[in-house]
Amino acid sequence: MRKFAIIGMSSFGFYLSKFLSERNHKVMAIDNDEAMVEQIKMFVDKAVIADATKKETLENLNISDFDVVVVSLGGKIDASILVTLYLKELHVKEIIAKAVTEDHGRILDRIGATSVIFPEKDMAYRVARSISNENVLDVIPLSKDISVLEFGPPPRFLGKTLTELNVRQKYNIQIVLIKEVIPDNEMIIPTPDHIIKESDILMGVGKNSDFQKLLNEKI
Repeated sequence: MRKFAIIGMSSFGFYLSKFLSERNHKVMAIDNDEAMVEQIKMFVDKAVIADATKKETLENLNISDFDVVVVSLGGKIDASILVTLYLKELHVKEIIAKAVTEDHGRILDRIGATSVIFPEKDMAYRVARSISNENVLDVIPLSKDISVLEFGPPPRFLGKTLTELNVRQKYNIQIVLIKEVIPDNEMIIPTPDHIIKESDILMGVGKNSDFQKLLNEKI
């Protein structure tokens, strides 16, 4: 079981703390706002009112004992930079820092964040991808150019097998899962002879440009 410390109970920090706790991880939530700590304390193992911008505070909380520390200080750019710097100096194993601008993200990366995230930007990207094509149900970006895409089959797929569609060779996309709604079933790495039905939901891995070609091709 991994131990997480979440610094900053913004909406992102609050829900991250709650969801990690629901998955039976040990979570310590930290914020200098008593009201925010009061809201989260019923969901986590430990909730602390503290100013994480003070290095001695982080030391007293034994922050280096945690497997992952997430810095989620909303729009407080100076504070998030300072906290990330201290976490690096205290030899925290993994530091995930939330950024609000590209410049902010570059600074966090240079001072020692293990990874930098842009929650609002990433969610906007997922929503834009999913609503821009009626077949797209969900998008999980793996990198700048590669995604896991959940999509309904285009009309030209219906009644054909994966072998006939030749998706991997034609589009360079690997279908890794098919969810059958009727009957209720999931096939991980589906067999080549599976016949695509209108009720099927496909999940594939590939380049965004290749998905665009697959979904927009008319023939």
